[in-house]
Amino acid sequence: MSGDPLVAELASVQAVAAQALPYSCESGYPLVAVDVGNSRVKCGFFAGAGASALPSPSRTLDLTPGEDDFDALSSWLEPLTPRDVPWWIGSVERQVSSRLVAWLRGAGAGRITLLASSDLPLVVSLPRPDLVGIDRLLAAVAANRLRPPDAPAILVDLGTAITVDLISAAGAFLGGAILPGIGLSARALNEFTDLLPLLDMRNLADPPPALGRNTVEALRSGIYWGAVGGVKQLIELLSAQVAPAPRVYLTGGAAPAVAGLLTCSAEYVGHLTLAGIAIATERLAGPAPAARR
Repeated sequence: MSGDPLVAELASVQAVAAQALPYSCESGYPLVAVDVGNSRVKCGFFAGAGASALPSPSRTLDLTPGEDDFDALSSWLEPLTPRDVPWWIGSVERQVSSRLVAWLRGAGAGRITLLASSDLPLVVSLPRPDLVGIDRLLAAVAANRLRPPDAPAILVDLGTAITVDLISAAGAFLGGAILPGIGLSARALNEFTDLLPLLDMRNLADPPPALGRNTVEALRSGIYWGAVGGVKQLIELLSAQVAPAPRVYLTGGAAPAVAGLLTCSAEYVGHLTLAGIAIATERLAGPAPAARR
């Protein structure tokens, strides 16, 4: 058995995927896309493909898994039930994925697919595509529907972690950077120091003043503007590696507030990862595949 931690991580992901099988890839809508992140589970109900290039959910639900876990899904889905629709899941949190699959099974759902990198209509120009966060790849799938032909793109996802990724003019995922998200930075400064307080950084409609006149204001300034500055610098560095100038797309909880602060022309796109899941189903629709081992 290999001692490589990356190989062990892949084996763990595959074990979670096995719980979702056997699964069916029946074609068509409606469907439910689920983006299982590190701190939230985002669900989107797609009634149909729609007329625009990018599929858009007709309704969404954000969950913070806790004691009741996924019970809210039943009322959110009404008048349908979990067994009436296929569930397509992109996950970077294995324990939550396991609980979700178990809940869906208990609710009677029979069509559950836990997506892997090999399922996606995306060229990943990296040595181990299977070890790239599926959320990053799904956002790239959606961005390929948005960007003009022959134009590169940069994707910024401001969630628990901030990711800044580069897509080539040919549509290949080239990699990128990962840095702590705004909320994660706030928690780290509280947890790993003695006196710094824990700040609630969820209200980001108004950027804080750069000059903090007390500890709380200084923390809020440093966390917020540090994240914005990191994103700006990474966009500049990644842009220098491609031509022509890339389109920049932002998504995630903090994205609307940050988009207007960047010097480049950045477009906020809500539910980019959920849209990527819906697009991935178009490739996978058809007869049920053989079970993965």
